[in-house]
Amino acid sequence: MRPVYKPQKLEVVSMVYWILLTYMVAALFWWFIALEKQNQDITNIRLSEIKKDDPAYFEKAKIIDQAKKIKTAQYVGEGLTFLALTLLGAVFVFRATRKQLKLSQQQQNFMMAITHELKTPIAIAQLNLETLQKRKLDEDKQQKLISNTLQEANRLNTLCNNILFASQLDAGAYRSNNEEINFTDLVEGCVDDYKNRFPQRQILEDISESIYLNGETLLLQMLVNNLIENALKYSPKELPISVALAETGQKIKLCVSDEGPGIADNEKKKVFEKFYRSGDESTRKTKGTGLGLYLCKRIVEKHKGYISVTDNTPTGSSFTATFNLA
Repeated sequence: MRPVYKPQKLEVVSMVYWILLTYMVAALFWWFIALEKQNQDITNIRLSEIKKDDPAYFEKAKIIDQAKKIKTAQYVGEGLTFLALTLLGAVFVFRATRKQLKLSQQQQNFMMAITHELKTPIAIAQLNLETLQKRKLDEDKQQKLISNTLQEANRLNTLCNNILFASQLDAGAYRSNNEEINFTDLVEGCVDDYKNRFPQRQILEDISESIYLNGETLLLQMLVNNLIENALKYSPKELPISVALAETGQKIKLCVSDEGPGIADNEKKKVFEKFYRSGDESTRKTKGTGLGLYLCKRIVEKHKGYISVTDNTPTGSSFTATFNLA
């Protein structure tokens, strides 16, 4: 599936747009010059009609000249008003159009990614179940296939939850039900779940006891899971990720760090945009849809907090969600 709007097509559209805008501005200046010339011609005709030996010649000439200046000021005022409105409208239309084209391309990339994300776990689960059905395997191999199938089912469930929640947020249809929850238990539960799902991966914990937060359990679970999923996704398998939870002053800080390639400074804010993923969708090897970090930001904002990303030491990235104490 190819993107709807290629960069070359966007360049052509932009060039045609600026040519038309230039033509409109040039036509506006031509209109002013033509009217001013007409004004000068009318003034000359009116002056030629006055007899030079008329005692009121200078007074009449002055009145005609003032009328000419008033007309000129009128043309200048109208011209500047039309020019300002034209340029303002042009900038608004140009920005709105480019934003729409960018969103359309991101949605196209999302469809390509989501197709891959859906097909892969379905294919793996189908193959595992067919293997269990057709072959008699020993207990260890059966448990391994079952575990692998459950892992892929969990991936599908997480993906569906992300898509559903993103749709509800955008439509303004989600109604949260906040309560005081034990954030420590929630984070530890998420970490334990990922340790069970990925026993070959190392997840380091530094979680303070008895931290409570006023929020919604489902959303906060989604936040923690997406941050851990993101860290595991972009960190080499042989390197650990870390999850830290602590109280600092009147703030609660959840930090998930990895030792992957890191994020360029010019992309640190963009990674929280909807559908944003760096690189080309057709060549990117890392799994993802561009919704995880977007949802993390929306969830943190719904809990009146903020999220940021910084460079980890010595390599990688650290995502920190900050909340107010309950």
